[in-house]
Amino acid sequence: MKNGKGYIKDLIITVFFLCLAFGLSLLFQNKFGVSEHVTTIFVFAVFLISFFTKGYLYGVLAAFIGTIAVNYAFAFPYFAFDFTTPVNLISGVILIAIAVLTSALTTKLKQHEATKAESEKERMRANLLRAVSHDLRTPLTTIYGSSTTLLENGDAMTDVQRKQIIKGIKEDSEWLVRMVENLLSVTRIDSGQVQIIKSPTVLDELIDSVMLKFKKRYAEQKVEIDLPEEMVIIPMDAILIEQVIVNILENAVQHAKGMTRLELRVFVQGKHAVFEIQDNGCGIDDKHLETLFSGYYISDNEVIDSQKKNAGIGLSVCATIVKAHGGNIEAQNVKTGGVIFRFALDTEEADNDTK
Repeated sequence: MKNGKGYIKDLIITVFFLCLAFGLSLLFQNKFGVSEHVTTIFVFAVFLISFFTKGYLYGVLAAFIGTIAVNYAFAFPYFAFDFTTPVNLISGVILIAIAVLTSALTTKLKQHEATKAESEKERMRANLLRAVSHDLRTPLTTIYGSSTTLLENGDAMTDVQRKQIIKGIKEDSEWLVRMVENLLSVTRIDSGQVQIIKSPTVLDELIDSVMLKFKKRYAEQKVEIDLPEEMVIIPMDAILIEQVIVNILENAVQHAKGMTRLELRVFVQGKHAVFEIQDNGCGIDDKHLETLFSGYYISDNEVIDSQKKNAGIGLSVCATIVKAHGGNIEAQNVKTGGVIFRFALDTEEADNDTK
């Protein structure tokens, strides 16, 4: 289906530029009495066709059609074919040469861009693997050590000590489960295995579900919520967007040192619902902001081997999910202190969503 649409698109581009060149040539010749630049107009049309279409076919085809059109309608004798005149032959050769050269150049350029994009993906994968290896090492080591201690010395421990160790194992296991969920989400969406199926979601219900999940993990943390008074319905995959908001809220709790205020605000701006999560903590070093959503983020004051709760995976998941919904996510430091995360979702389905 995609290839069929690509062929139709390239064909439409070819027909459009050829018709435009023919119309302009007629205009110049009949209204202004200028016929010397007709070949130049078709040369430019062939160049544009070669540039905007894939491969060589459409550019070369346009060059042949352009040569015939110039020879038939704009070269003496008019409305008759004459390829014996050197000027006409040279014009045809030039058109075809330009088509071939332009197609070759644009094909190489597109291949270069594809290679560059693939290299960037490989770099992202490498960063993701590094982050995963660092993030998983500590909780796995802790679980192994705690379970070994229980097996070897459990009988000599008090009930309080055993419960404390079991509680630590439970917390580390829950964190590992969330990490795996995040990792599966980002890899499956990036690989195209998951299609985002949007369904109308009431904003208040979404936030209620988010806060229910967040409070289960951080019952002590207060979150100030500011929502529009009117009902807002947003097309989305509610489970994935919940994951985005919960990840950002958790990130603030884990990393915003000195935080005393955490706010979740949503407002409607035009046809978009804008989500903002803001804290008043320590902020993020400016040099890390550009790569914050790359999948590999460790703050300068974190020791990798002793800190299991790095932000990289969670924020990479957030960026991937929001991008899959057709939006972008950003973070910026607040002058008064802290960080604000912001992303927007369409409140209406676009006409071309079903492409």
